[in-house]
Amino acid sequence: MRPGVLWLLAGLSLTFAGCATIQPDTNEPPPLSEASFNTRMLELENALSQQCDATSSLQERQLNQQQVLTADVREVGSLLRFLRDDIANLEARGEEPIIIREECEAAAIEDTKTMLGRNEWVGLPSIGTYLKARVDSGAHTSSLSASNITRFERDGENWVRFKLALNEEDVVVERIRDEWIEAPIIRRVRIVQASGEESRPVISLLMTLGPLRENVEFTLNDRTHLDYPVLLGRRFMMDIATIDVAQTYIHERPEFPGGEPAEQAADDEAADQDDTEE
Repeated sequence: MRPGVLWLLAGLSLTFAGCATIQPDTNEPPPLSEASFNTRMLELENALSQQCDATSSLQERQLNQQQVLTADVREVGSLLRFLRDDIANLEARGEEPIIIREECEAAAIEDTKTMLGRNEWVGLPSIGTYLKARVDSGAHTSSLSASNITRFERDGENWVRFKLALNEEDVVVERIRDEWIEAPIIRRVRIVQASGEESRPVISLLMTLGPLRENVEFTLNDRTHLDYPVLLGRRFMMDIATIDVAQTYIHERPEFPGGEPAEQAADDEAADQDDTEE
């Protein structure tokens, strides 16, 4: 046999011998079952959904605050333009402006205040519902009926999670009745009652009432033993509203997806009794 052929046979023998010594990798993870894969995908989907919901809620609150600020800036700009025009007209006639401070201020405040009845419909756009409210200048801070109030921390800030505390007869957009609501805590208030003291969280929510659109501070506490889930105090009304206690529901009920049309509010309003509030 030729020497070249012998060398070829020897090389093939070594190759086969090397292949025989290769061991399978026993460190590879076992194959993932279909059930485990589906479970993991569901967990990731839920986590992503929660993050998206939190981001959407924050963006909506920021948009609402931006809208309120934009409206205020436009109103101030309009007043300044009118003032400049008045001054320019006086200067063109060679006259000096006469300012009667007390009369002007009193008239301006009276003209810009919104008249409210003792009961009104309020809208909470960030929650997506309307509620009945008692307007009471004897109360300092506004209040929202809440239950399952749970404090938690988010991004280093104190937040609160709660549900609306409502009775069966309370009028609300039904899909909101059992939904969880989250908001940052802006401060806490100490309430002194005959039964003792308690500390309540205070949150800020965008609220609409007729032509008013304001960020209002609400204390959270269970009001199901009272007739109205919302109480509006004088802190909200200061400089923007006055009360005519002889009237109720001066302003139209706001509308929200899933709720009843505004024209059907009369039946709900007629169900009210002439009651007293805290």
